[in-house]
Amino acid sequence: MARFCIGGVMSEIRFSSNYQDLSQSSGVDAGFQFEFYCERCSDRWRTHYKPYRSGQASGWIQKGASIFGGLLGNASTVVSGMAQAGWHSARDDAFKEAIADAKAHFNRCGNCHDYVCAPCFDGAAGLCFNCAPNVQVAITRARAQGEVRSAAERADTEGESRGTRHDVRQDMQLVCPQCRAETHGAKFCPECGYKMAQQVACTACSTLLQPGTKFCTECGHRQS
Repeated sequence: MARFCIGGVMSEIRFSSNYQDLSQSSGVDAGFQFEFYCERCSDRWRTHYKPYRSGQASGWIQKGASIFGGLLGNASTVVSGMAQAGWHSARDDAFKEAIADAKAHFNRCGNCHDYVCAPCFDGAAGLCFNCAPNVQVAITRARAQGEVRSAAERADTEGESRGTRHDVRQDMQLVCPQCRAETHGAKFCPECGYKMAQQVACTACSTLLQPGTKFCTECGHRQS
């Protein structure tokens, strides 16, 4: 929890867990910026960039010192020390301003105490939609879930019906013995055309026979 002293009174400023500090204390891009996010949907809101002039001045002098050296190098050290000394105070002030701006974009749930954006908050109830789900959304979701369950049950029944049409007694070569390609039960290899040694059923008694068998080994019936 972030706390700041205002007018001699210690004041708590919240948003302790749903923000990211993007500020930079030094360099030509030194400045303050904070990003807050909704604790329900994770949508983000970012404050406007606020430059930190002391840090920027230090960055520019350091660039000059790397080129010219001498007095600029000494000046860079002094200015950098001053910028660092004033950083924490300036950052606290910038953070307080960011908190004030963020309060216009986020609401605190009265039950779970999460900070959420306006689309995730029921203003009338003072609760986020995790704690007080929208009735219409719940109805639509339940209807969709029921539709999926019902369709899955019908699809399962249809699958069982289709399964009865397959000849499950016939052995199949699922890998070609010549090129090792997967055949998926085909009579010929899809890669090299090799004929798979699939058994065939006797036309009279359905006994499984090797391909090319002229007479059934079980009933003697001639195979066409």
